[in-house]
Amino acid sequence: MPAFDFPQDLLDAQAALDAVQAEHDLFARTLPWSAEPLPGWKSDKKLHSDYVPEKDDSPGYTPEQAERLSGYRARILELTTQIITHPYWATLSGPDRVEARTALKHAHDTPAGPDA
Repeated sequence: MPAFDFPQDLLDAQAALDAVQAEHDLFARTLPWSAEPLPGWKSDKKLHSDYVPEKDDSPGYTPEQAERLSGYRARILELTTQIITHPYWATLSGPDRVEARTALKHAHDTPAGPDA
């Protein structure tokens, strides 16, 4: 994959998007399974396994949880828009643009060490 000379503001936006997405994902794992209060349920045992699907009652999201989740989603949308509409993309064409977008998504990845 060729090296790309990304502008610093584009790199910063991608790093911020990665960070906000990670925060969102961690927070979302703490939320009830339903945004609205709903009763739990239990289904029949699945064929060829002992697994019985079930969910406890969901209290729904608190107003604070809903507001925080909405804030994460708004910030993700803002950063995504900033990235995809950046003027840098107009300097590339065809497969180079696709490769550059992929490279940007991985620009902040930590390289694996020799023992990895």
